[in-house]
Amino acid sequence: MLLVDIGANLTHDSFDRDRDAVLARARAAGVAQMVVTGASREHSPLALQLAQAHPGVLFATSGVHPHHATEYTDECDAEMRALHAHPQVVAVGECGLDYFRDFSPRPAQRRAFERQLQIGADLAAAGNPKPLFLHQRDAHADFLAIMKDFEGRTGPAVVHCFTGTREEMFDYLDRDWHIGITGWLCDERRGAHLRELVKNIPANRLMVETDAPYLLPRTLKPMPRDRRNEPAFLSHIVEELARDRGEALETTAAASTATAAAFFRLPGATA
Repeated sequence: MLLVDIGANLTHDSFDRDRDAVLARARAAGVAQMVVTGASREHSPLALQLAQAHPGVLFATSGVHPHHATEYTDECDAEMRALHAHPQVVAVGECGLDYFRDFSPRPAQRRAFERQLQIGADLAAAGNPKPLFLHQRDAHADFLAIMKDFEGRTGPAVVHCFTGTREEMFDYLDRDWHIGITGWLCDERRGAHLRELVKNIPANRLMVETDAPYLLPRTLKPMPRDRRNEPAFLSHIVEELARDRGEALETTAAASTATAAAFFRLPGATA
């Protein structure tokens, strides 16, 4: 069983002390490849550096999360475009809207989102389409409206770390977007509704991720003392996902890996 973690924040400073050991544990747990999330002006270049240091195993995204939207200047846009010249950068983002925390003003979030979608459109127009790695929380209507402006002009899209409603999920699926499922599924306080919803995601639209070091699965036993999530725990998420979908573990694992390989155009990611 080989797995692909499509979203791991491996540039986070909590991994500085043992990043090589984290990668070794992931491989031992069957996580063959990981996409390192680039979510800020500071961390997107670091994600590329990690991918370059671990060819064929780590890949990167480059983008600016809505929390950091105020840093999206013309200079930042130029930096993001330069990062996308590297083949190890396999997706545009993490980008989108987050009205739950509003760490950046909403107009700034919308502008940063639109500028990054324009990068995706420009890459597609140049014959080098890259998928979109998207974030949406409590901003569904604005999110759909902005995405509609770029309809048919970008590569495929995944709404990563999906935590939303049934209506939101079907809005995404109706647009042929992909869904990323995390350990939120394992949170009886906030994620119980996902256990029913995941049955409705077509296998070729479903991918899995840890969002490490965040979202440690609450059903994981034993829990790590530091409560840090890491890619090695992806197999636990997939086990729960398979059970909720009424599938064999091997079926869910193989399908999610094949979907991720096709979506990000990863070399050698076969189950």
